[in-house]
Amino acid sequence: MNIYDFTVLDTKKQPVSLAEYKGKVLLVVNTATGCGFTPQYEGLENLYKKHKDNGLVILDFPCNQFAGQAPGTEEEIVSFCQLKYNVSFPQFAKIKVNGNEADPLYKYLKTQKGGVLGSAIKWNFTKFLIDREGNVIERYAPTTKPEEIEADILKLL
Repeated sequence: MNIYDFTVLDTKKQPVSLAEYKGKVLLVVNTATGCGFTPQYEGLENLYKKHKDNGLVILDFPCNQFAGQAPGTEEEIVSFCQLKYNVSFPQFAKIKVNGNEADPLYKYLKTQKGGVLGSAIKWNFTKFLIDREGNVIERYAPTTKPEEIEADILKLL
């Protein structure tokens, strides 16, 4: 099993197979529009623009599980991200990343790379780096800025 075995919902609630991203380097991020880390959208977009032609794709999964910091609808979240940060990387429907209702993708990601204090996602902007073969290579804390991940991304590109 790898990341390509999962199907997620886009912002219009339509299924998207992650197999569409085979051969790409992926950075999977649970995000929120009202978080202290929300300015990381700018760094994520910069990484995406800089490396998308070499095979980087950032996959954005809004999550409202942490202090209700992603309260809007998918449309409101997309609009906010485009207007404030010019986000152009793929965004998906809101999901849960912890608990019994956690999205199967996140259940899988957490089994592949646990966190410092266990596998649960601790906050918004936890990041998972996946290689071109669909293997989870690294997990980064919310405090890790996108630009700090660039060297690891370049190794996989």
